[in-house]
Amino acid sequence: MESTWAQLLVGVLAIVGVFLAFVLGVGLLVWSPLSRPAPAPAPARRRRGARLRSLLHHLWLRARAEVRRWHTPAAVSVLLRQAVAHPARMVVLGFAAAVVVGSMALSLPFATAGGHRADLVTAVFTATSAVCVTGLVIEDTATYWSGFGEGVILALIQIGGFGIMTLASLLGLLVARRLRMRLQLGTQAETKSIGVGDVRRVVLNVLRISVGVEVAVAAILTWRFADGYGRAPGHALYLGVFHAVSAFNNAGFGLYADSLMGFVADPMICLPLCAAVVIGGIGFPVLSELRRELRTPRRWSIHTKITLGMTGLLLTAGWLAIGVAEWSNAATLGRLGLVDKLHASFVASVMTRTAGFNNLDMSQLRDITLLVHDALMFIGGGSAGTAGGIKVTTFALLGFVILAEIRGEPSVHALGRRLPAGVQRQALTVALLSVGVIATSTLALLALTPFSLDRVLFETISAFATVGLSTGITAHVGTAGQVILILLMFIGRLGPITATAALALRERTRRYELPEERPIVG
Repeated sequence: MESTWAQLLVGVLAIVGVFLAFVLGVGLLVWSPLSRPAPAPAPARRRRGARLRSLLHHLWLRARAEVRRWHTPAAVSVLLRQAVAHPARMVVLGFAAAVVVGSMALSLPFATAGGHRADLVTAVFTATSAVCVTGLVIEDTATYWSGFGEGVILALIQIGGFGIMTLASLLGLLVARRLRMRLQLGTQAETKSIGVGDVRRVVLNVLRISVGVEVAVAAILTWRFADGYGRAPGHALYLGVFHAVSAFNNAGFGLYADSLMGFVADPMICLPLCAAVVIGGIGFPVLSELRRELRTPRRWSIHTKITLGMTGLLLTAGWLAIGVAEWSNAATLGRLGLVDKLHASFVASVMTRTAGFNNLDMSQLRDITLLVHDALMFIGGGSAGTAGGIKVTTFALLGFVILAEIRGEPSVHALGRRLPAGVQRQALTVALLSVGVIATSTLALLALTPFSLDRVLFETISAFATVGLSTGITAHVGTAGQVILILLMFIGRLGPITATAALALRERTRRYELPEERPIVG
């Protein structure tokens, strides 16, 4: 079955429609209709709008009544209410729902190119990788899945990149006309919005930025595929749209078996993808602030300054480290010319920011290059963006804490501001929990597979940080190993977000302090 636009659109519409229906059903079961006082007599010019609102409210009540007739078991109702009562649970529920819906869609016979049903592990693995915008795959995307399957994957990538909490906020605004305070706080933790009352603006701006960047990059790629590689206009557009969406959402899914290796020396393909990766990875708060205060850097927030500074620093460091380490490696950079070496090493550095595309053969990288990749993947990108990892702000905060301790200062200062103690503890908690998850998973995979430590560690960090780069062992770690990678992708996408939100919402003031005693450190 060949990939066609019709199949792609059917796949996208199917997965989005089913997912929205699921979320709407949960909303009908959980949220009570909002009581409003009787409206005052409206002017004649507003009566039509009032009638429309009345009709929508009536339809909402009828739909909720019909759902209530299903006699939802009390245990299920209580479970749903508890899930949506806390922002972290809401995020987990949304991601789990998307994975379940995507797995069911990818299990359909016409989702594969051969017309057979994908096995359960392959369907769940691919759906999780797409929703968590990772990019690890068991089967090649272009040859194994049909156009419908590719459409499902593309829709899951967009849902995962846009953010389940953002979608939940949008549905809450459309259905309930206002958000409960806890949902608003959860949205603020996901998008790092300035104020609780700005949820609508945040959601719409995220949508505008996503669509704008994806359309721009898709246009450039479409032109290049058509003009430089002789693709038919329809197929060139197909390739451009798919890769643009995948790049902006830092997903790493591609329609070429060797990812970007065939375009290693083509800046017109690689650089637009790099731009999409960086823009999507630095996060909406930074993009929003740059749009307002681009010409006045002194007014930037500390979050924007840290994110931009660390992004530039890590991109440059990765560029130099990968270039130096692989310069003479005939299997990677050694066969290229000077300009192409600089270009290829820069693209490789960008793609470690949890993008997942590879322009070099990952199985041929030297050990030192794999270690550089491990570090860059673990750090990841910016908060409230499409990138994964522990985030550059978390890494920078730990550096500021260490610097303050070395200087013997009683408080931590950074860029002219004092950092709250609670933020420092949150950064430390997220980093140490991440290290613990990666270490445990690495030990489990070493016990279950015959692969060496460097490859297994690379795979676990790539899965946890939702990067998608692989040395080629994903399809060969066995069912148990693939289940571990599924859990790693899910935890890695949700862990830093939910942990930070939960820690921030659980902050409380002690009413008393215990006697102080200092243990020996070191």
